[in-house]
Amino acid sequence: MFVHHVFFWLKPGANKEALRAGLQELVQIDLIRQSHIGEAVPSPRDVVDDSFDFSLLCFFDSAADQDIYQDHPDHHVFINNCSHLWERVVVYDALD
Repeated sequence: MFVHHVFFWLKPGANKEALRAGLQELVQIDLIRQSHIGEAVPSPRDVVDDSFDFSLLCFFDSAADQDIYQDHPDHHVFINNCSHLWERVVVYDALD
């Protein structure tokens, strides 16, 4: 199992629903076994980073499938259509 977790910080005034819609389209790629789109939950705990706006969590069968996903045409469409909305993206990948 390969886990791909992406965090997005939106530009001030960016359309949150446009990013959500783009993410919902993105997770239709058939290589993604499971996914979760979420928004940050404010927390008073010091160990919680709640500074991001959205997260995308994707599970793939393998690192090779995640590599294919990275070059998938729909992934490129998402980047082209939505990259103007964010000011920062951070990715955490993990392999089982």
